[in-house]
Amino acid sequence: MNKVFVVGLGPGGAEFMTAQARAALQQADVLCGYTVYLALVQPLYPGKACYATPMTQELDRCRWALERAKAGGTVALVCSGDAGVYGMAGPLLQLAALYPTVAVEVVPGVTAALSGGAVLGAPLGHDFCVISLSDLLTSWAVIEKRLRSAAAGDFAICLYNPSSHKRQGYLRRACEILLAAGKSPATCCGWVKNIGRDGQSEATCTLAELAALENGVVDMFTTVFIGSATTQVVGGRLVTPRGYKKEASCTL
Repeated sequence: MNKVFVVGLGPGGAEFMTAQARAALQQADVLCGYTVYLALVQPLYPGKACYATPMTQELDRCRWALERAKAGGTVALVCSGDAGVYGMAGPLLQLAALYPTVAVEVVPGVTAALSGGAVLGAPLGHDFCVISLSDLLTSWAVIEKRLRSAAAGDFAICLYNPSSHKRQGYLRRACEILLAAGKSPATCCGWVKNIGRDGQSEATCTLAELAALENGVVDMFTTVFIGSATTQVVGGRLVTPRGYKKEASCTL
């Protein structure tokens, strides 16, 4: 079929996959992706051929998928969350220009900002920013500039990749930057680890408490939410109001 589907799987569990994603995986002759993410979908499609590569080999994965499709196959290149949000759609489309006979279809998924936000309540109910703290492909100077700008605009902020074995202390640095830029230490925050997977855990806290978290509490599978000045905890749930008047609400 000479086609590559680049598929966002959502946060992990089969129940979070869209019908469009399931259809793409069913149509594919072979599934391709990072080892951890392929393991999430292989049990759903037993007998499907699979091609897995470890972390940091994203471009090799894209080239393999395009070469396979060029030879007449239909490939599903999978990634967690949404294919276009820190996902594989960007690098695949950049390389796809060299493969004019291959069709590419981007299949969206539920990104961690949305699935994690739902676990905590509604922290992204108004304008928000999504920022990755990984400096593998983006310099820390640029990340710091974006954090300061988000604080200046009083956006609710969703942080991806807040920590890893090689990047311990990055979340604390980010919190200190936000505090120095004017965020209140009492700002309502929260985090969710292993969204939609075994061992899911979550908590709400203040920005000061978030900055003081011990190493190891959050990791690369954790998504962090930092509220705006209006974000509040309501009945244990994190809520950023959009501005509706109380009179417009109803009581069931």
